[in-house]
Amino acid sequence: MEIPLRASLIAWLAADPALAGQLNSIAEEVPARPVLPWLGLATSASVDWSTKTESGAEIRIALELHWRGDQPASGTELAAAVQARVASLPREQAGFRMVSLQFLRSRAEQRSQNSRAMLLEYRFRTIAL
Repeated sequence: MEIPLRASLIAWLAADPALAGQLNSIAEEVPARPVLPWLGLATSASVDWSTKTESGAEIRIALELHWRGDQPASGTELAAAVQARVASLPREQAGFRMVSLQFLRSRAEQRSQNSRAMLLEYRFRTIAL
């Protein structure tokens, strides 16, 4: 369920006109020629979350948001828009349903030339249909 969830999440984020209008790229990996701002799926991992009668997985996904800004709070609205869109991901997906979706943590950092990055980590608990 990890790969289908990754694909669904990227497609869901890319389908948001507001996000697509603010980001130069929304991709499953670092863009070939990254132009700030962009959003990528940094990593994922899954473990068994099955029940006695159903197959399931707990999947952790980390998204990485990159932008440029002079002030630490410069990407606050963009990060909030990404988080809101992730939270609105439909629970019913092709082949599985999400039982829960939880924001776990974020990490922000300043990089060279006023570029900034934020890692957003989520936990998805899923059951196969």
